[in-house]
Amino acid sequence: MKDFSGKTAIVTGGGTGMGRELVRQLVAEGCHVAFCDISASAMAETRALCEAAGLPQGLRLTHHVADVSDEAQVLRFRDEAAAQHGVDHIHLLFNNAGIGGGGSMIADPRSAWERTFNICWGGVYLNTRAFLPMMMKAEAGHIINTSSINGFWASIGPHTPHTAYAAAKFAVKGFTEALIADLRVNAPHIKCSVVMPGHIGTSIAANSRRIHLGTESDTMSAAEIAATRARLVAAGLAAETIADDAVRGIVAERARRFLENAPMTAAAAATVILDAVKAGKWRILVGDDAQKLDQRVRNTPEAAYDIDFFNDFARDVGWQLGR
Repeated sequence: MKDFSGKTAIVTGGGTGMGRELVRQLVAEGCHVAFCDISASAMAETRALCEAAGLPQGLRLTHHVADVSDEAQVLRFRDEAAAQHGVDHIHLLFNNAGIGGGGSMIADPRSAWERTFNICWGGVYLNTRAFLPMMMKAEAGHIINTSSINGFWASIGPHTPHTAYAAAKFAVKGFTEALIADLRVNAPHIKCSVVMPGHIGTSIAANSRRIHLGTESDTMSAAEIAATRARLVAAGLAAETIADDAVRGIVAERARRFLENAPMTAAAAATVILDAVKAGKWRILVGDDAQKLDQRVRNTPEAAYDIDFFNDFARDVGWQLGR
């Protein structure tokens, strides 16, 4: 699929980050897009950005509130998209939605763990199930599933548990690779790709917190502050006596650095993804850090979770995330 003009695409998590940039770039190429997110206000901003850049004449762009971990909402999203676009088929499915959180099987509540897993993995599974029949009706189709470097390396540092997100992203990677043969046998006109970004400048840290709490507020509660302080102590920081405002400041600063100090912007990442889809690549590593980490893990898999492995890699790529 070397040209997106006139095609119809579905994008999950289109309210912010890479999802927003995928929507913007697809629309700019003349692709009809239906996108979903859990935040209506974020989607309205995405649409406003597309309109400000100028929508091609006759292009259909719709947005839909949907929690991708809830099958009923996913099916409603599918039916709304089909009705509002007036089509019974789609060409592109970008399973992009994801959040962080629930890092520990031990220290974090089960609800947080499963919320993260069910969005990051369940959203991919449920949307693929929902939209595949529509893609089967198209002359050609492509499923693009966003995994992560955490889909082949389950770590964000030797002292920071990351089990829910990593488990989900491993599942996304394995599912997509298994789909290659499934599609070849049963739907050869459909291709699939797995996307594995490194550190991309997005608001995932702030967004994840809001989704877990079901709030648009940036104000941290006393319980959140206590839990954050405990995580800081577990990571080796002397945080027992840090004031509440200081804890809030640490969280805000980490979110800012993740967004602003990233080696690649969300817009650049979206361009890499779309170019790779056009080139027919099934395995899409996004960012120099992703490329380097992939090679390091392949070269020394037994050392991949050693402290020295992480520290050497972080120095090599210039990661300064306070992990």
